[in-house]
Amino acid sequence: MRIILLGPPGAGKGTQAESITRDYKIPHISTGDIFRYNIKNNTELGKLAKQYIDKGLLVPDDVTNRIVEDRLSKDDCKEGFLLDGYPRNVSQAEALDRYLGERNLKIDNVINIVVDRDELVKRLSGRRVCPSCGATYHIFTKPPKVEGICDNCGEKLIQRTDDNIDSVLKRLEVYEDETKPLVEYYGNLNLIRNINGNKPVNEVYEEIQALIGDEV
Repeated sequence: MRIILLGPPGAGKGTQAESITRDYKIPHISTGDIFRYNIKNNTELGKLAKQYIDKGLLVPDDVTNRIVEDRLSKDDCKEGFLLDGYPRNVSQAEALDRYLGERNLKIDNVINIVVDRDELVKRLSGRRVCPSCGATYHIFTKPPKVEGICDNCGEKLIQRTDDNIDSVLKRLEVYEDETKPLVEYYGNLNLIRNINGNKPVNEVYEEIQALIGDEV
């Protein structure tokens, strides 16, 4: 089973990816994780990626493709994988298709978690963190016992700069610009499976299972 997971920031991809990879026994491949792994282990690809990351730049497609392809060549991917955060654009999607095609493999499903924009803004802008112990809260779904105060250490909670309304709207705009062509690309291949991400987490997962359950 080879799956690509798409969805905007705040859609709950991480939570759903955890459940999918646990129940279907396939590795969760996140570009952030494999970048960190290669940089930490000082691989040639890691050194290359670090040059861009240290400057605050996006890692170019050709480097990203090579790092992902290297990860997909590992033994634990033989029976399938879940890709999260890759491909990021149509060029990367085409490179992935070429890589898999050369090995007589293909993507089975592209799961696109769709969430209303207002709900995404609410989810993302409601997060609060403790600057002292790192505990995370949400003013709507996981509030602290005392408003604005960390349950663990009593420190005053803060809102991270990338969680304020302006930053959230910008992140969603960037995702929309990058992802719309990707959704179209996989839609033309009849691979897109849209999931209603406005529902509770367990109901979203049940919908995903209904799509891929027969393919275990």
